[in-house]
Amino acid sequence: MSDAPHRRSGPQITHPGARSADQNARGVAAQALLRIEEGAYANLVVPELLDQCDLSARDRAFVTELVYGTTRMRRACDWLVDRFVDRALDPDVRAVLRLGAYQLAFLQTPPHAAVSATVSVAPPRARGFVNAVLRKVAGALPPRWPDPATKLSYPDWIVRRLAADIGVDAAAAALEQMNVAPTVTERDDGYVQDEASQQVAAYVGAVAGERVADLCAAPGGKATAMAPAFVAASDVLDHRVGLVRSNVRRLRLDSVAVVQADGRRPPYRVESFDRVLLDAPCSGLGVLRRRPDARWRITAENIDRLVVLQRELLDAAVALVRPGGVLVYSVCTLTRAESVGIDQWLAEAHPTLTPLPSPGPPWEPLGRGARLLPQAAGTDGMYVLGLRKP
Repeated sequence: MSDAPHRRSGPQITHPGARSADQNARGVAAQALLRIEEGAYANLVVPELLDQCDLSARDRAFVTELVYGTTRMRRACDWLVDRFVDRALDPDVRAVLRLGAYQLAFLQTPPHAAVSATVSVAPPRARGFVNAVLRKVAGALPPRWPDPATKLSYPDWIVRRLAADIGVDAAAAALEQMNVAPTVTERDDGYVQDEASQQVAAYVGAVAGERVADLCAAPGGKATAMAPAFVAASDVLDHRVGLVRSNVRRLRLDSVAVVQADGRRPPYRVESFDRVLLDAPCSGLGVLRRRPDARWRITAENIDRLVVLQRELLDAAVALVRPGGVLVYSVCTLTRAESVGIDQWLAEAHPTLTPLPSPGPPWEPLGRGARLLPQAAGTDGMYVLGLRKP
């Protein structure tokens, strides 16, 4: 069904002061939102589309803000819009309405500018309809949200799961923090990496002369940070291995060997590494600020499958650690199943491993490891556990 009404609901708003570059930026953003709705990943589609257009640095940043912000706040934007819609929406029209609602409610763009510029990039058949709906959205701000999950723009299950796992207040603060765009943190070597990940790499404690295995290394941030040691950095998929190789070459590191391998069956001799890092595949519920579409992809059932994978990877990782060596397990999530649940399983499955002192503040002790909540220092949310083999 077409989204355009049979009659135009009123004159289309135009704003003579709107910059054409801004309108083009909104057009690129609308294309990206439609591609994401069709299954593309935000971190891949945004650079791809930006490479195809000629926008200023300012407008390229505006595109990124619009796409990432609208994707994060998708549920809230849909609620703002759907109060004034009585028909099924085509995906391209839905994308433009979300874009307009995000500017109005979350960027506080002046209504005349947000509406007119957004209408200009709407499908021609639906411009009158988009104009009418966004005018109504603008006139109904600030909203009275129906529930916290809608206001924070997360699936219900994520809100419930984190409230149960880390407490209602901590979960609300974490979810709110993960709606704030991440800051860019650059290492001394120029590699852009969140401070939480840098701290995990430092916690491994690798030094020159040691052999270190990074079993799930892509994109290579932690492996390259440990490069004073010899690092065997492996991952299972071609494109992920390619990311590691690219970063190793760019940083001109001779001490990092990149290997394509399944971390559950690593091609190394047992007990041949001084330190092993398993930065395991996880639900990613601690990094939702930088992965805006992940909240709409992950499901509760995924966590159960991931826990099985994490255990299999840990069995392989333990076997690689030499006597007296160190194993570090980390995940960028906040669920109990993937943090203290794994710690409890390790205590039973590998009882001879002894815990290392956990990182200090802003990390907080959790089981034998430590957790870093997003709101503690404005970083990603992480869990880390260090163990020594006797």
